[in-house]
Amino acid sequence: MRFGIDLPPQFKVFGAFFIYSFCMGSMFPRLPDIQTAMGVGEGQLGLALIGSAVGTLISLTFAGRFLETIGYRRVVLVALPLLSAWYALAVWAQGPLMFFLLLLPVGLTIGCIEIILNIEADRVEYAIGRRIMSRAHAFWSLGFFSAGMVGSFVAQTGLPVQLHLLFMIPVIVLATLVVLGRFEAAPHRAGSSTDETPHFARPTLPIMMLVAVCLSAMLMEGAGIDWSAIYMRDMFAATPFWAGIAVATVAGSQALARFFADGFVDRYSPVVVARTLLGIMGVGILLVFFAPAGWVAYLGFAMIGIGSSALFPLAMSAAAQQTDRSAAVNVAALAQFSFTAFLLGPPLLGYIGEHFGLVWIYGVGLPLVVLGLVTAQVLEPRKAGKQVAAE
Repeated sequence: MRFGIDLPPQFKVFGAFFIYSFCMGSMFPRLPDIQTAMGVGEGQLGLALIGSAVGTLISLTFAGRFLETIGYRRVVLVALPLLSAWYALAVWAQGPLMFFLLLLPVGLTIGCIEIILNIEADRVEYAIGRRIMSRAHAFWSLGFFSAGMVGSFVAQTGLPVQLHLLFMIPVIVLATLVVLGRFEAAPHRAGSSTDETPHFARPTLPIMMLVAVCLSAMLMEGAGIDWSAIYMRDMFAATPFWAGIAVATVAGSQALARFFADGFVDRYSPVVVARTLLGIMGVGILLVFFAPAGWVAYLGFAMIGIGSSALFPLAMSAAAQQTDRSAAVNVAALAQFSFTAFLLGPPLLGYIGEHFGLVWIYGVGLPLVVLGLVTAQVLEPRKAGKQVAAE
C-alpha cells in the first residue's frame, strides 16, 4: 500500500519542485551566521560553496544511466529527504575546507533531482497538452521564498543553524511521502529519441545559444540567493531577519512572475517575453548597484527575481523539445552549463565582492544581460515547414 495523496501528474511535479527548493533554500538565509561562525571573508566562503557545484556537475555528467536503471520514482523518494540530511550535516563544518567537502554530496543529489524533475515537467507538459514548465519553476521559487521566510524568522530567534536544518529533515521526509508517495514517472514524449544518455552531454550550437540566453538569469539568481543576505547586513546593517528577507524577496518575486509567465509566453512569444525579462533584470541590477537606501536594494532584488523568472524554464523547454537527441541528453547538456553556472558562478563572485565591493557581485551581470538580449532569438519556435524540411 502506497502512502500519500493521489494528485494529478502536474500537481505532483509542482509539489516536487516546491519540496526540492524548500529543502535547498533553508541554508541560504543562514549564510551570514555560517560566515560569522567560520570567521572567514566572502572569498573563502564562496570557494567553500563551490563544493555543491562540483558535486552537481559530476552528477549531471554521470547520473543519466544510474537514474534510468534505478527508476525515477525510487530516486525522487530517496533523494529529497537525503538532500535535507546532507545540508544538515554540512553546516556542522568548522572551516571552509570541511564545508566544501560536505557540500559535495549535496551537489551529487541536486544533479539527480534536477534532471528528473525537468524531464518529468516536460513529459507531463506534453501529456496534458499545455505549458507547465514555468509554473513548475514557480513552485521552485515559492519553495525558496518559503524557506527564506522561515529562515529569517528562525535566524532572528538565535537558534543555531545546525539545529534549524536538523529539524528540517523530518519535515522534508513527511512532505515527500504525502505529496509524492504515489508518484509515477510520466511516459516519454511521442517521437522523441530514447537513445542512451552519454556520460558527457555534448553541447550543440542551439544548446550553447540557449545557455547564452539564460546565463545572466542563472548567475544573478544565484547571486541573489548566495549574497543578498550578506549584502544587506554589510551595506545597510540589516538585522538577521531583514537580511534573510532579501533572499525571500528574490525568490518571492520570481515565484509570482513564474505563475503568470506561461500565459504571457503563449500570448506574446518566448522571444518577446525573454527580452522584456532581461530588460527588467538589467534595471534591477542597476538599482542594487547604486542603492542609496535599503528599500531601493529590496526593489532591485525584486526586479532581479522577476527578470530571472522564466528564462531558464524557457530554455529548458526549448532544449527538451529538440528532436536530434533524447530529452535527457539535451536537458543534461543545458543543465551542465547553465545550472552549474548558477551554483559555481555566484560563489566565485565572493572574491569579487571581497576585493572590489559587494555591489560588483551584481554589476558583473550587466554584460550577460546584453548577451541574453542578443541571443534571445534562439527561443523562437521553429516553423513546421522548416522542421519537416530538416527531417
